[in-house]
Amino acid sequence: MDQGGHASRAVIMDGSGTVLSRAERSLGTSRPKDGYVEHDPEELVLTVSQCLMEVIEKNEVETRSLLCAGMATQRSSIVCWDSRTGEALSPVISWQDTRSRDRIVELVSRSEWVHDKTGLFLSAHYGASKFQWCLENIPGVRKAKSSGRLCMGPMSSFIVWRLTVERRFAADPVSASRTLLWNIFKRNWDQDLLELFEIPEEALPACVPTVHTYGKIKIGNTYLPLTLVTGDQSAALFAHGRLRSDTAYVNMGTGAFVSRSTGEKPLFQKRLLTSIVHEQENVSQNVLEGTINGAGSALAWIRDALALKDLEDRLPAWLKEVKDPPLFLNGISGLGAPYWDPDFESGFVGKGQPSEMVVAVLESIVFLIHTNLLEMQHSLSPPGNIQVTGGLSNLDGLCQLLADLTGISVYRPAQTEATVRGTCYLMAGQPAQWPEVEPGVWFEPESNQPVASRYEKWVEEMEKRVGGGE
Repeated sequence: MDQGGHASRAVIMDGSGTVLSRAERSLGTSRPKDGYVEHDPEELVLTVSQCLMEVIEKNEVETRSLLCAGMATQRSSIVCWDSRTGEALSPVISWQDTRSRDRIVELVSRSEWVHDKTGLFLSAHYGASKFQWCLENIPGVRKAKSSGRLCMGPMSSFIVWRLTVERRFAADPVSASRTLLWNIFKRNWDQDLLELFEIPEEALPACVPTVHTYGKIKIGNTYLPLTLVTGDQSAALFAHGRLRSDTAYVNMGTGAFVSRSTGEKPLFQKRLLTSIVHEQENVSQNVLEGTINGAGSALAWIRDALALKDLEDRLPAWLKEVKDPPLFLNGISGLGAPYWDPDFESGFVGKGQPSEMVVAVLESIVFLIHTNLLEMQHSLSPPGNIQVTGGLSNLDGLCQLLADLTGISVYRPAQTEATVRGTCYLMAGQPAQWPEVEPGVWFEPESNQPVASRYEKWVEEMEKRVGGGE
């Protein structure tokens, strides 16, 4: 199962990673106010359940041959619900939501302290301030708390609770870590952070490993053990096998995420995230991570701003044709790594036609990826290659731009929907052999001085706006 911001999916794979059946249902998104991004929790559970039913009905393999189920979800989305009835008491508040940013601003002096405990930076994108907002603003949440019936947790915990026969109340480490309440060293809720955000520990799920006995899911007449829960971006890293220290992983969807493996020990760096991506049998795997909030969301923004209904169809040609776009300073959905400026005002430097403005937005995504890769080189050697996945990686021109700017070979697997494949790899026990069904495409660096020059100017403009990035 892959529960993302736009859709829920279910896929059946065999032990070699071959897709046997798939199903998908779209998921609505509501933006009732500026900074608010929500999903209907009942619709979310329904779409997951519908996909599970459909994927089994489509499957030509006997149901009894199915071994287990696993799930990857949006990491930082949260929800509150009633422990007795299972009724959602809040909307699913998306990772993109920044309604609680004022509370984060109040705590800015604690930023380094929080980073040292969690590997993350203070941000309204994460769960803690959203939980706090729910307690302060939703009467049903307050009432459930006073009566001892409140459950609050990552969205994945809500789905597990609703889908499993046993109603398990558990949080996987990847999702728990995105709440700002989870200590990356203790791998459990942190009492100091709970006090800081005034969150009752008894309302939170038990912290468990990625691979765990989460319970059984009933699908028709079939009961499948749910053995793995993780985050979508974390699962995507494992789509093509074990993590390699010489590879930079870039997954480009609604946001773009740049990751480098650091092994079992968390590695801290001032302007980057330290993220756990898997835990099994008391062994964890960690990465240095740079988050770019404005990837697919930035394209959606320019599409709506320019009323370009057929934008996706035009992108390949525009990437080839446009030679001198303006610069776009990209803080869509909040400016992430390595600048960390939630109030950054996005805008163009220079003017252009719609095609040039769109290419400027695409270039800004590549510029932010390159900036994060350079930042990682303060602690890690330069990568030998870059592996790209996610919807935007299907743009050849974007992949070539990334290769040209970084001077590093870029590999795009044939199967770019990485989350499901990575989830199945982890469920299969990380086998030594996890072959690709067909080979992907390599983009080799070419000399591209105009892009290099625009990047230098872009860096100058960005650092003027964010005070040197500090």
